[in-house]
Amino acid sequence: MDIPVIFQDEYLVVVDKPVDLPVHKNDFMPHDAPYLTKLIGDQYGKWIYNVHRLDSKTSGLIVLAFSSEVAHELTLQFERKEILKEYAAIVVGELPEKGVFDEKVLVKKKSKFKKPAVTHFEREKLVPTSISYKEQDEVFLSLARVMPETGRWHQIRQHFAKNRHDIVGDSHHGDFTLNKLIRAEWGFNRLMLHARKLGFKHPETEEDLLFETNLPAEFEALLQAVAPK
Repeated sequence: MDIPVIFQDEYLVVVDKPVDLPVHKNDFMPHDAPYLTKLIGDQYGKWIYNVHRLDSKTSGLIVLAFSSEVAHELTLQFERKEILKEYAAIVVGELPEKGVFDEKVLVKKKSKFKKPAVTHFEREKLVPTSISYKEQDEVFLSLARVMPETGRWHQIRQHFAKNRHDIVGDSHHGDFTLNKLIRAEWGFNRLMLHARKLGFKHPETEEDLLFETNLPAEFEALLQAVAPK
């Protein structure tokens, strides 16, 4: 599996994680299923330390450490909210030009316990479509910049779903009818959520690092496909 390496030195590596690849092994995976830390570990011949979470269905930037000490320092930066994180998402409806979602969110799957969470957003593009369903004609899609202040389980996905701006392709919290329609009509079958920017202070050199990736090709392809002809 081709995993683009954005930055690497003797202490850490930043990669652009492909969609549908888990970061680490879990009990629900087949024993031989690939996961990011194993693939990167095999590539460098080193033990890899995970620093933060990125859902398997979410693509984009993630930093991994080559030692427990570096992992610990980066983890502290996340806990102190010193990390710059920005995502791109395609969501249903006419999203406001900017705003913030601050409802509590569930802490994990099949749990009723909630914790505070804050997600800032800005609309980058509003796209009219030819989609009509559920008595809605010409549904709009919005391309959004998303800046989570906290890092809860599925936080971005929960917040947008709670506010009726489901992320396209979200099979857990999203609009299943719309996802099925888009999959059948145009063949898109991924979560339209991508970790686009990541910034942090290097734990050893103390240099301020900022990384950015291009949007996955599927994002622009979807927005063009659904536009009225």
